[in-house]
Amino acid sequence: MEIILKQDVPNLGYKNDLITVKSGYGRNFLIPKGMAIIASETNKKIRAEEVKQKTHKEEKFIKEAEELCKALELVKLKIPAKSGTSGKIFGSVNALQIAEALKEEKFDINRKMIDVDGDSIKELGNYTAKIKLYKDIHAEVKFEVFGE
Repeated sequence: MEIILKQDVPNLGYKNDLITVKSGYGRNFLIPKGMAIIASETNKKIRAEEVKQKTHKEEKFIKEAEELCKALELVKLKIPAKSGTSGKIFGSVNALQIAEALKEEKFDINRKMIDVDGDSIKELGNYTAKIKLYKDIHAEVKFEVFGE
């Protein structure tokens, strides 16, 4: 069954993608939830026009995301955390603390865009976080967790 996605669906595709899925998945899940529509000839023509109009806007977003990616990869964050003598942190460092540290460096990044290995860090040391800026544009930010 061919469908057109009306929104981004994780592990499936992005908005306005024309994809093929099993009939049951399309009819019973994607279409009733408003995530997709059937790819009829009329809908394909509408999709083609929308894609044509959005191409110019996307080029601008991609350029901005690439510039932000280069700037973020030069940043080295330092995140303070209370810790014991063995190097274990009381609590953990997660995407929220990284987003706050980036905000102090004048980068406005949503915490949901930040992916930390293992979701949280529980020891002092140097780590890397992956930030999803746009569809296939990811920046890696290095940060250090140090004891207060």
